Amino acid sequence: MRPPKTSDPKSFDCLIIGGGPAGLTAAIYAARFRLSTVVVDMGHSRAALIPCTRNHAGFPDGISGADLLDRMRQQALRWGAGLRRSRVEALTGRAGGFAARLADGERIMARAIILATGVTNHRPDIPEDIHAEGLRRGLIRYCPVCDGFEVSDCNVAVVGDGERAVREATFLRAYTERVTVFPTTSNAAFNSDEHGKLASIGVRILIGPPRRFRLESGGLSLEAGGRRWLFDSLYPAMGSSVHSDLAARLGAELTDVGCIKVDAHQRSSVAGLYAAGDVVIGLDQISHAMGEAGVAATTLRNDLAAAKPILRAMDAP
Repeated sequence: MRPPKTSDPKSFDCLIIGGGPAGLTAAIYAARFRLSTVVVDMGHSRAALIPCTRNHAGFPDGISGADLLDRMRQQALRWGAGLRRSRVEALTGRAGGFAARLADGERIMARAIILATGVTNHRPDIPEDIHAEGLRRGLIRYCPVCDGFEVSDCNVAVVGDGERAVREATFLRAYTERVTVFPTTSNAAFNSDEHGKLASIGVRILIGPPRRFRLESGGLSLEAGGRRWLFDSLYPAMGSSVHSDLAARLGAELTDVGCIKVDAHQRSSVAGLYAAGDVVIGLDQISHAMGEAGVAATTLRNDLAAAKPILRAMDAP
């Protein structure tokens, strides 16, 4: 059963910004709570770049990120959520809710908002065509928690500096004895303790930065330190940009790294504003993002029920 439509098609109970696993999960929940719901998404979810995930429960043979998102979009539409392919250019608080202006000039009013805007990975200076094909072939990977198993006993490169690169190389060392770290600058960006830790587990640090990446029949090659190296997979460990600017403009509290601060129920410090997924500090996993989104949508529904008696009688647990 579809939720009842509002008299104004541009006025909604719930606006969800971001259409990745978190945003679409929230849309499914909100629509099935019979809230008028719309998702605004630019189509840049990191999940869409995953060639095949094998640790997402329910898909024993794996599923591509694009296929998973397509299934989730169909499910959200089935229960009455609306989808807009656009960007939210401005977001302001209004009496009783929020006002959003989209890139095409459309304006949307909403009683409450869930931000699921995610992050964008920083990456080495790899040409776009090589980067896209490298991702497709599993030669470039961004999430060792997701796919470290896939590089078991392989020759793996990590590109990054300092503690972040040390953590990633140490994690990957549990899967393979052959891990090499390349700093992003010509000077080794590691202190003596970091050098010692990597050396103690058999991880080598070579002179960076890597450049002139090439796709080969046997893997991905790069040039560094005056010679060419060939690897089965490369992991950039260069951090990411958190897309929390809309929350910041509304005055929401952020963490030191720019993630949106939320309570145990995914509420931000701004009333009526919730957040889920990678824009909230956490594990950066599809399953984790989906769990947060379910909590966010349920909390939003119950918070709205306080001002709408017909919903109060059906409060979700």
